Amino acid sequence: MQICRTGLLVLSVIGIATGQRASGDQAGRGDAAAVIPSLPYKLVEWPAPPISAAGAPGAWSFIQVSSVAVTARGTILVLHRGAHPVIEFDRDGKFIRSWGDGMFSEGKVAAIPQSHWTADKSHYSAVYGPAGCASCGAHSVRVDPQGNIWLVDAPGHVVYKLNSEGKEMMRLGRKGVSGTGPDTFNLPTDVAFAPSGDVYVTDGYGSARVVKYSREGKHLLQWGTRGKGAAEFGLPHNVVTDAQGRVYVTDRDNQRVEVFDANGKFLSEWSTTDGISGLFMTKDQRIWTGGVLRDLDGKVIGRLSGPATTGAHGVAVTDSGEVYLAQLSGIVQKFVRQ
Repeated sequence: MQICRTGLLVLSVIGIATGQRASGDQAGRGDAAAVIPSLPYKLVEWPAPPISAAGAPGAWSFIQVSSVAVTARGTILVLHRGAHPVIEFDRDGKFIRSWGDGMFSEGKVAAIPQSHWTADKSHYSAVYGPAGCASCGAHSVRVDPQGNIWLVDAPGHVVYKLNSEGKEMMRLGRKGVSGTGPDTFNLPTDVAFAPSGDVYVTDGYGSARVVKYSREGKHLLQWGTRGKGAAEFGLPHNVVTDAQGRVYVTDRDNQRVEVFDANGKFLSEWSTTDGISGLFMTKDQRIWTGGVLRDLDGKVIGRLSGPATTGAHGVAVTDSGEVYLAQLSGIVQKFVRQ
């Protein structure tokens, strides 16, 4: 991958169906809607605007920001669906580098019209070729405890493991080949890391399962079928683990978070009033569901104040507590403690 320090190219793209609903949340565990306290954070401008050759400030041309992550050295990775899809900034928003052109599929995930829905099949498909768009496959970026960078290409059916410099180290799935076998995915969505080093992939848009691999990439097991019951999914969209190895999955289309043990045994679920996408587990073992912070029993602690915070497509939190939300509207929201 070629590292580039130039500005972003502006692209016009066809919108990708997100399946997200209007903002709102409730106290979890199916409780009646309640007023949620605001957390003591404030929204700040981020990143720093690019400066033109004439010295005037400009604006970043992000194309659908799908995910954000914090690197081992504390910098911020922004994943968006345009030219130079992976962009790295320091915590103050200063541009460091960008890369990834040609890495992601030009396909795009789109919702199937409701008139064509069936209970046993996915409500999503992919469009490829001239009707697609550059880097539209960019879906998730995560950083594992060893500092490696993981990228999920949904319509490319592949998950990449890169070192901190962006060199590919491992690949899960077969690029351009869809399936539900041990070495294939059907529109995967996210990746998470167990305390043991094992890796979980949510195979979400086309399939309805979670797949577990060893740290070396050996297939270990999988679970999940399509439906609305326990250990079933409408759309397994994001996944995180806690210090005890439990696995948390946003089932976005069924408006809930499901909790499993390390081997896929269903433990519990929390219902929400909207389709939560982004998940992030903090070091003090709290979980961000979009812009809403919960404990590990699903009880709501509070929420960020700001537009569309609950509908964030991705979430990342620094060790000092700064919160970054990836929005498909093409922005990154940064919140700092007051």
